[in-house]
Amino acid sequence: MNAAALRHCLLLVIMFCAVKAGTQTKEISLEKLWLDRYFMPQTITRGLSMQDGLHYTLIRDRSRIDIHRYDTGDFAETVFNTAGFLEDEEGQPLTIDTYSFCQDERMMLVGVHQEAIYRRSRRAEYYVWDIEKQVLTPLSAGTTQRLPDFSPDGSMVAFVRQNNIYIRELDSGEEYPVTTDGKYNHIINGTTDWVYEEEFYLTKGFEWSPDGKRIAFMRFDESHVREFVMMRFGGLLYPSEYRFKYPKAGEENAVVTLHVYDVNTRETIVVDTGREKDQYIPRFGWTTDAGSLSFQRLNRHQNHLEVFIADASTGHTQLVYDERNRWYIRITDNLTFLQDGRHFIITSEMSGYNHIYLYDMDRATMRPLTRGDYDVQDFLGVDEEAGLVYYLARKETPLRNDLYVTSLDGEDTRKLTTGSGTHSPSFSKGFRYFINRYSTATSPPVYSIHTADGALVGVLEDNQELDERVAEHGFAEPRFFSFNTSEGVLLNGQMIRPVDFDPGQTYPVLMYVYGGPGHQAVTDSWNPFNGVWFQMLAQMGYIVVTVDNRGTGGRGEEFRKMTYLQLGKYETIDQTEAARYLGNLAYVDADRIAIFGWSYGGYLSSLCLAKGADYFRAAIAVAPVTSWRFYDTIYTERYMRTPQENPDGYDDNSPINHVDRITGSYLLVHGTDDDNVHYQNTIEMVDALIGAGVDFDLMIYPGHDHSIFTGKARLHLYRMMTSFLDRTIGQPHKSDEYAPVNGSEK
Repeated sequence: MNAAALRHCLLLVIMFCAVKAGTQTKEISLEKLWLDRYFMPQTITRGLSMQDGLHYTLIRDRSRIDIHRYDTGDFAETVFNTAGFLEDEEGQPLTIDTYSFCQDERMMLVGVHQEAIYRRSRRAEYYVWDIEKQVLTPLSAGTTQRLPDFSPDGSMVAFVRQNNIYIRELDSGEEYPVTTDGKYNHIINGTTDWVYEEEFYLTKGFEWSPDGKRIAFMRFDESHVREFVMMRFGGLLYPSEYRFKYPKAGEENAVVTLHVYDVNTRETIVVDTGREKDQYIPRFGWTTDAGSLSFQRLNRHQNHLEVFIADASTGHTQLVYDERNRWYIRITDNLTFLQDGRHFIITSEMSGYNHIYLYDMDRATMRPLTRGDYDVQDFLGVDEEAGLVYYLARKETPLRNDLYVTSLDGEDTRKLTTGSGTHSPSFSKGFRYFINRYSTATSPPVYSIHTADGALVGVLEDNQELDERVAEHGFAEPRFFSFNTSEGVLLNGQMIRPVDFDPGQTYPVLMYVYGGPGHQAVTDSWNPFNGVWFQMLAQMGYIVVTVDNRGTGGRGEEFRKMTYLQLGKYETIDQTEAARYLGNLAYVDADRIAIFGWSYGGYLSSLCLAKGADYFRAAIAVAPVTSWRFYDTIYTERYMRTPQENPDGYDDNSPINHVDRITGSYLLVHGTDDDNVHYQNTIEMVDALIGAGVDFDLMIYPGHDHSIFTGKARLHLYRMMTSFLDRTIGQPHKSDEYAPVNGSEK
């Protein structure tokens, strides 16, 4: 038994003894959760591995970058401190928001005053720190920049400003543009549009060649993409408009092209990406050959993936990989070219499960490096010198994962992690060490350093204090369970019951759902936010249940992709089956079952309240999609194709088309500045509810985005949701007092 597991067992004994002895446990409150952050785990900001693979960096006190040793975790030296260099008007050191090193680690880029654009995009004021000379210089004085990146020799920095790419030569100080046609809501160079950022997780749209002589970059022509308009209030007499390009399902996408800029000649060529313009270029990058650029091409249906190699001097291309799928293909960052110039590693679901393959470009053949009826969760890299491949997989159960290593011939595989739960390792350069984040549903994260073979070097953070707080507040132990639906489908779930649970009593149930494609909510891992709220509800006498429906991840391609063309149909059936299963348990009050979800979960909770009206008395939907016609091209069409091709798939399971079936209580929540799931979804839902004569509760958060997180909004939201549950399912309803909701019998 490892130290974390032993510690957890001792704390469980303490909790058990306290309950038996009648010791009063402390009350969990929303103020502790959202204002005081009393239950937030201590984290280790796993910074950057140094090139030697023996040291790593951490941001300390938000203003200092320290170097630590992997073999001990001990502090080695401070490499930069904003004190004395970057300070506010009161002389206080500025917060370091982001940083990076050049390849030989003589210089750093340090970003301050960072501001968000969308979910994954940021702009900041960047400075170049010369470590040897101890000199700090603005990257481009008086401006903010995006995505700055040193050239391989450290002599230049390329960055994006106002949709154009620039280069700054550090010795001369000269700054010049690589592109000049960038224009907001028209042309984007070197970064990506909203939909690529959100759905392909791609923001950096340029890359230096390995020899630093060229820059490959993406260009987005979004001039024909329709604008979405958000009204911004902010106490103004006349609200302002924010307009941005957002392609909705079935509408025009940006035309994306790929280019190569020659730093010496300052000339640009166009890479041949094919005649078809209505397609995606979701990934690109240089191979190990400085003259060869790779890119991936994906058709609009996202079921045909091709990998090309382009000649950087001519733009001519050669197809090296071709894959088709009867559903869709997921895009990842796993494509890795090996130093021999002949092979690359790629992951694919061609076997029915996600696995790792070694591809020989000369022979056009593939060899599986992993096999079996389980999903590889993540490819972590290849140590070519040792001939080893590292990956995370859910081999033993979808609920838990482990770190594995296998040889490049796929014959010798070993498990490197211990402890049954969820692991998240991050490797050093050269794969000598890794820092692991390990947690379970009952124990907060433990951060530890290990050698590449899994041996423990030391614990960096054990969250002992949080463990003690958990014990003091009497957290109930989540229980995993499974059941078969009436269709014979086995579903996994998790249940939190009150610590003083009495099987002779009946309890109200809150079901939590996300349920979107590939997502897993039922895992043996620590939940620092909703998980604490669920514990608070358990203290109040609720049972909280989560069930992973069909369409979720960890159980192979067939289970995950069976919702294709019919998003919402099978997910709703499964969640309703879960409510029916729970309602048949002796200790559950079948008349007091509610369901709550956010985003895709809000979509499903809304649909469940309508289509599962016989089983759900109430639903909370935060930032829900209410019609797939309102959502973006890449996400929606991946699973549904276009509305023109699949109108019934779009409409049959959109909540706005089923409001007349709602008989339970409904709380609808949205932020007005949600650039992701637009406020439009809730406005149209409200209109449909009014038209159908359905009563409902509505809460709008002005100026808040999809997360509704800043200020006191999150506290307000959870206070309101708790109150809603209390008045809808919190108290038993006597049969003669069972008032029909919205004028009809349940």
